[in-house]
Amino acid sequence: MEKDEFFLKRIRELANLSWQRDIVTFSDFLNLNEQNIVSSLKHQFPQIVMETSGGYENAERQMVAFHPDALAFTWEYPIDCLRIEPKALKFSEELSHRDYLGALLNLGVDRSVIGDIVVQKKAAWFFCQNKMTEFFLENLCRVRHTNILITKVEDSDEFPRPVLESVSGTCASVRLDSLISLAFKTSRSSMVSYIEGGQVFVNGKLITSNGYEPKDGDIISVRGKGRFIFDGVSHQTKKGRCSVRIMRYV
Repeated sequence: MEKDEFFLKRIRELANLSWQRDIVTFSDFLNLNEQNIVSSLKHQFPQIVMETSGGYENAERQMVAFHPDALAFTWEYPIDCLRIEPKALKFSEELSHRDYLGALLNLGVDRSVIGDIVVQKKAAWFFCQNKMTEFFLENLCRVRHTNILITKVEDSDEFPRPVLESVSGTCASVRLDSLISLAFKTSRSSMVSYIEGGQVFVNGKLITSNGYEPKDGDIISVRGKGRFIFDGVSHQTKKGRCSVRIMRYV
């Protein structure tokens, strides 16, 4: 409870500071639950605009920017993208998201300064607060037993692009529990505890109703499982079931 109260106090401080000084303020990188809490506070600050970004399209961990409604100057999020690759590809290990995150946290930094980590083949990209960039460039030299090279990505065209896998199937109705069970190839009943336990988010908003009906294009995230985009219903089968399309993040 103390942690939640501290978080709420910090968010209110950032919003009030933005309004009082007519400046842009930024949160740390927030997880989906924290983003949901911030969204629920918007009505308390009608004079403040709250926008989010994780550095690239459809990022899961995002930073919130607070600024007055009539701000007169342009601004940028204080986010950098860093790329990690092995020094010697021939001798490198198969490294996972957990490996890269562990190497970063072992440097003694807090999770809140790091955004998404995107792993593709033998390389990884991660987003961080730009005040931490030099620290990572100077201190991150190994992931598990693999010696690595780390560089700052200057061109946004070189940022990672999400890899999506197409999944299709049928369900009786377009309910949240049905779509999740299809996306992760498990029973609908096994997903109930995830939904009711506050581990499912639609477009960053916490959803605890099994019968919630997502809309085309909604991004659904399940803690411990992954996330996917609901791509809509293609047609109804002769038995009246919905044939749906899902794009799952790999």
